Amino acid sequence: MTTPLAGILNIDKPAGITSHDVISRVRRVARMRRVGHAGTLDPLATGVLLVCLGRATRLVEYLTGQPKTYEAVIRMGQTTDTYDAEGAITAERPVTFTEADLAQAITRFQGEIEQVPPMYSAIKQDGQPLYKLARQGKEVERPSRRVTIYKLEVLDWQPPFLSLRIVCSKGTYIRSLAYDLGETLGCGGHIAALRRTAVGDFRLDTAVPLDDLTPDNLENYLLVMDTAVSHLPRLDLPDLEASQLLMGQTVPRQPEQPVAEWVRAYGADGRFIGVVRANEAVWQAHKMFP
Repeated sequence: MTTPLAGILNIDKPAGITSHDVISRVRRVARMRRVGHAGTLDPLATGVLLVCLGRATRLVEYLTGQPKTYEAVIRMGQTTDTYDAEGAITAERPVTFTEADLAQAITRFQGEIEQVPPMYSAIKQDGQPLYKLARQGKEVERPSRRVTIYKLEVLDWQPPFLSLRIVCSKGTYIRSLAYDLGETLGCGGHIAALRRTAVGDFRLDTAVPLDDLTPDNLENYLLVMDTAVSHLPRLDLPDLEASQLLMGQTVPRQPEQPVAEWVRAYGADGRFIGVVRANEAVWQAHKMFP
């Protein structure tokens, strides 16, 4: 009997399609339904989209929480209703800021910031996705969310186009960042191009272009499941304790073992058995893979 596929694909998403379109394509290529992605990219955006197959879909949460790296081109002097080039222009203003103004504004948007999601987003309000309300011409008040910009640097400034590299936390809207930066500089701005170059340790230079993926080569690009949790400390266990955790039992923690709260666990044969959590003096099963 053939073992069902399980693992992670690092896909280089092309422009012009949704993240769900990528999932549909992978489902056809892999001939399986159990496929999900770890972090939406807008249709305009390209780059790293992590796709989980089979049992690896249970590990999506560990991928979505990883820092994201983007290269963005902002068209200064124009705002749009979607905050990107796919929307209708809502205002045009002259671009008069200096390089000193830009440097000061960049500093303001580093670290923890409050960010209001765009109306054209999948966030739900009263059970309704915001983008559906936006398409009806409605604008509603959106609560701000706290996100972290770990790094924000100017790559190029060729007026009216500003190129940035951004390293940010889960939940950051680069379109909102572009809008807010434009407002701070007094001229407005929207995303003209956006490329995600990394999610955690998954980088663009090892991503497979979506169009290159076929039923014959898919397994060549499939990364093993525990790649999703490679950022967690490793816990190696003897067979008995591995079996106990797989059955949902707790096992005692030892002084020489990792002190982290969350770890990726392996049996004596080196096989990944799941993610476990420290609970005082014991290890507790969290997501196990018998």
